[in-house]
Amino acid sequence: MANLHDMQRRMDSIKSTTQMTRTMATISTARIRHALERAEEAMPYKDALTRMLANVAGAAGDDTHPLLMEHSRMLKVLFILIASDRGLAGSFNGIPERQVEHEMAELEAKGIASEVITCGRKPSEYFAFHGITPAMTFIGISSEPTQDEADRIATFVMDGYIAGDFDLVKIYYWHAKSRVDQTYVAEQLLPISRSDLMMPNKPRSREALGEIEHVLETEFEFDPSATEVLGYLIPAYVRTVVYHALLDSAAAEHGARRRAMQSATDNGEEALEVLSRTYNRVRQGSITAELNEIIGGASALEENA
Repeated sequence: MANLHDMQRRMDSIKSTTQMTRTMATISTARIRHALERAEEAMPYKDALTRMLANVAGAAGDDTHPLLMEHSRMLKVLFILIASDRGLAGSFNGIPERQVEHEMAELEAKGIASEVITCGRKPSEYFAFHGITPAMTFIGISSEPTQDEADRIATFVMDGYIAGDFDLVKIYYWHAKSRVDQTYVAEQLLPISRSDLMMPNKPRSREALGEIEHVLETEFEFDPSATEVLGYLIPAYVRTVVYHALLDSAAAEHGARRRAMQSATDNGEEALEVLSRTYNRVRQGSITAELNEIIGGASALEENA
């Protein structure tokens, strides 16, 4: 027969854990709105800048800017992995960490070197544990990213690509589609593809981008030249893409943690309900056994009287 004391202690432990997970889910729910607002506020600027860059690139009529040009050889790839400082968020950290590590191993097998920039304590610790030293590490600001962080990453990757230190730059993060839904994103950051810049002249969503006609407007007069303007716009575009990815990931992190903690709370409550029924059944059996012993003892006394 199960020990009632042990069962009670386990029930108390589950209650305590469930209370903690419920509180964490509530906190994440409160933070999601602010994080989503930051990401949504940055999206119009990103779209406008992308549209402007596409138009200027079309007017310039060439691909001579170093961030638009593909390198003739693939010798080194740089990964930007944006994840979280904290765990308890389901697969939010695990999926991009394993994906990047897998791609780095595949590149190594082909004789191509690779490096990674980690944003978040968890991916930094993950790669350090696996003997990989990140090129850059950002810790402590995953839920509240800053423009300075984005500028430092963008400057590093642009300088490295222009200098030939990297031949391809890819960025990995989670996109917050809504408060409850997140999508894993893997995008090429550099070189910038002209097809990626051909944006429609109306607001777009990530889901609808592949279903609409790409449009370029080129009826502009430039002073200075379109090529010179392009030289100013491209670095601004890269910084904006990185910053928006950081904001998007922060919103997705809160959503993923809320979902994970809500799931843990539901599982805890279900386990507690099952354990309570078992506890009551065992307790009832114990009481019945004690009553039978008392009745049996009283009957024996009456027979001996």
